[in-house]
Amino acid sequence: MAAIFKVHQVCEVAPPQGTTISTTLPLTYFDLLWLRLPPVERLFFYQLPNPTISSFFDSVLPNLKRSLELTLQHFFPLAGNITWPHHSPIPIITYAPGQDSVPLTVSESNEDFNHISSDFCEVSKRRRFVPSLRISDDKASLLALQIAFFPNSGFVIGITAHHAAVDGSCLTLFYKAWAYACSKTMQDPSLSSLPENLTPFIDRSVIKDPKGLAQSFADTWLNFNGPDNRSLMLWKTNNKDGEEPQTDNNVSVKGVFKLKASDIAKLKNYAKSKTGIVKISTFLVTVAYSISCLVKTEQPENEEVVLVFPVDCRSRLEPVIPPSYFGNCLLPRLVYQEKEKVMANEGFVTVLKGISEVLKGLESDGVSNDEEKWKAKVESAIGEGKKVYSIAGSIRFGVYGIDFGYGRPKNVDVASVDKTGAFALSESRDGDGGVEIALTLNKKQMEAFSSLFYHQIKSF
Repeated sequence: MAAIFKVHQVCEVAPPQGTTISTTLPLTYFDLLWLRLPPVERLFFYQLPNPTISSFFDSVLPNLKRSLELTLQHFFPLAGNITWPHHSPIPIITYAPGQDSVPLTVSESNEDFNHISSDFCEVSKRRRFVPSLRISDDKASLLALQIAFFPNSGFVIGITAHHAAVDGSCLTLFYKAWAYACSKTMQDPSLSSLPENLTPFIDRSVIKDPKGLAQSFADTWLNFNGPDNRSLMLWKTNNKDGEEPQTDNNVSVKGVFKLKASDIAKLKNYAKSKTGIVKISTFLVTVAYSISCLVKTEQPENEEVVLVFPVDCRSRLEPVIPPSYFGNCLLPRLVYQEKEKVMANEGFVTVLKGISEVLKGLESDGVSNDEEKWKAKVESAIGEGKKVYSIAGSIRFGVYGIDFGYGRPKNVDVASVDKTGAFALSESRDGDGGVEIALTLNKKQMEAFSSLFYHQIKSF
């Protein structure tokens, strides 16, 4: 049977009338890093017990829409846009009630839900469920949503957010707030507030910038590809899935790999015995092990590989920024390693020691003392064509606990890594203390990575 994808509705969802006011927010230096980089994309798959089209459109969809309106009442900047007026030295977020809203597409698919939501799925089969932002040279929307219904199976919520507006932590907060509102409005349709821990903190004045980094970063973009370049168009990625003739070996596949709690303990003990490092985190061993396996699988031509990983600065700044801060609060950190050392038997330990040294420097020097230095390093790594590996997501987000009132998600896919080449981290959906690692490779590479990932762990 041929795959059918039908769009039922394309609508605009806005905060309830009279609940918000016109707002302008400046982009901080944390935000400006991401101005033209790919957006954050996620897919949340929810299984339902034999749902019919009528039950979905009469019950599930109205609940999702009504709770979305309530949530946007608090996250109202997400309904706005990024602009860069000539009178403004840096880009800004603008929101106007009655004018701005979030596009929501409601669709239906007869694809095999179990395959689409499985741990190994062709990237091309999922892309149609990822909504697109409205972006031009002059204006960029912040959020786009799609809800796709699978008859007799479930539904998937696709969410795309502009990375200059929010980071993963902030987007997860929005999604948790929406799920909370949906589950609660089923019992109390008059619900109008969110718990404090799910209410965003929107005051940008808490981000101090005594060195004028925001202006420095804005000037860099302003002079990129010509003077006075205020275009808000995003960089194109190298992802060509669907543009070239596909064979069994070059089809892009998203795969999810799991480290059990016992695997993580084994890696920690091995690393401690080899390095003498006393404090070794789950993040540290997960990233080091995954990167070492990936480098051995891909065998890049470059003599040096670079790992870029984000550091959440909310708790690291002075004064401390609230966990519910609305916006970006990430800074990148880089680890350089010789490819041959990473590919050697002790490659896992080599990468782990490199990450540990960077994190140690972060603890001693803080996060805001060498911004220009790491900015130059990132530009150098990209400009010199080095093989760059990066990380998305977090094992601390708790995405598998997000319940709209219809049960926990069957799968959560960070779809944006399909374009960026990063790998995504999350906690184990089984709640067993393990970690999940997701990445996109062609079919042949995926088979090689899978074999290495699950067999190498036995040697530790």
